Amino acid sequence: MINKQVMQLLGLAGILGFISCSTSDQHAETAVATATPVQVTGAMRNVMWKGELQGTIALDTIQPKEHLYGLGPMEYLAGELLVADGKVYQSTVLTDSTMKVEEVQQAKAPFFVYGNVPQWHEQALPDSIQSIKQLENYLDQVTQNSQRPFAFRLKGEIQSATIHIVNLPEGTKVSSPDEAHQGQVNYQLDNEQVEIVGFFSTEHKAVFTHHDTYLHMHLITADKTKMGHLDEVKLRSGVIKLYLPEQSE
Repeated sequence: MINKQVMQLLGLAGILGFISCSTSDQHAETAVATATPVQVTGAMRNVMWKGELQGTIALDTIQPKEHLYGLGPMEYLAGELLVADGKVYQSTVLTDSTMKVEEVQQAKAPFFVYGNVPQWHEQALPDSIQSIKQLENYLDQVTQNSQRPFAFRLKGEIQSATIHIVNLPEGTKVSSPDEAHQGQVNYQLDNEQVEIVGFFSTEHKAVFTHHDTYLHMHLITADKTKMGHLDEVKLRSGVIKLYLPEQSE
């Protein structure tokens, strides 16, 4: 009788253990499933070649805002947009040497890439990585086994950089990249503390990256007075931190 009772208790414990493990596994699967992948609306080529300048997405409709990162131009190519940790920054041209950067609640983009990154893995960027091309090659190398496309960030002091803000004259019709870049203003930065938000993809050329790169990046200075599309950069050795999304187990 005692042996039979022991066996029954052991059997019940096993069933409860199985239920507990199954429940834990379900929670783990749910946590992984809720991670938001990179999403894209519109396409760069449609803007540049077809003149589709109107907004395809209103940034205030993207949910959740928490840990949201994204970038693209303003509709009608009137400026640049950057979302960093849920905050939307908009930059517009004032003069050939000045710009206006403001945090806004509402903005629209003709194409936009975005995603939520709840956790980042921080690492020091190797001193040998100083240019955009070197960064592209490095990211391609170290993320061969990671989910792509992905968002990334850089923080630290740059030695120099060139950023631009699109500034298409109102009412301009566009049917080529040259026409799309009418009015664009380039700005030179030197010895600035910055944050760079970027997206990497080998599959989205002419969608959210240009045809000759896997990267699309926007730079904003630490004091939030300058922001734009990053064209060239010289990263200062020994002070740049790279942030990549934490990979789900």
